[in-house]
Amino acid sequence: MSAITRYCRIYNRTLYNQGKPVFTQTEGTLDDFLDAALQAMSIPYPKFYKMDRASKLGFLGAEMLVKDAPLLPRYAPEQVALVLANAHASLDTDIRYYESTKTLASPALFVYTLANIVAGEICIRQGIKGENAFFVTPAFDPVLLHTYVELVMATDKTQACLAGWVDVLGEQHDVFLYLLEKQQPAGTPEHTAEQLRKLYQ
Repeated sequence: MSAITRYCRIYNRTLYNQGKPVFTQTEGTLDDFLDAALQAMSIPYPKFYKMDRASKLGFLGAEMLVKDAPLLPRYAPEQVALVLANAHASLDTDIRYYESTKTLASPALFVYTLANIVAGEICIRQGIKGENAFFVTPAFDPVLLHTYVELVMATDKTQACLAGWVDVLGEQHDVFLYLLEKQQPAGTPEHTAEQLRKLYQ
């Protein structure tokens, strides 16, 4: 049986790792917070500054999950899956891109006008090459996540899955990510919809 070995949250401009706040910055804009969070985590990744806000949020969450226990080389790239969801798809970037067309359409923004680009950025950074999916739902749906991730984990090939919620619109942001593994230490939380709801709240 698989279990939740790691989880994190990004909410109200605060990074929470395993339920504990590790960085917060309330002044400035959301963009200021995201850039400061990257610096606080001491991650050298210049491409981060070119990403849209959804991708930055997903990137930071994934980094918190694997910081102390990297997925590779523990797993082959094809053994790790990625399942994400949000409520606003790429609307935050769509709006910014539309505004840019009033002067000169920004190709840098255009490449992020798909909801699953955040998944691609995480896969590139973490070397994930397993199954991936992205859902758009009205709100965080622990039943959907649990059901689909369990289907993914039921295959012999998949040994781990990074899953969760990455949503942003304007200054509002809400991230909950977790790592599910077939090989887990004793005492780790069981993967149930109720457990996901509890960790999210």
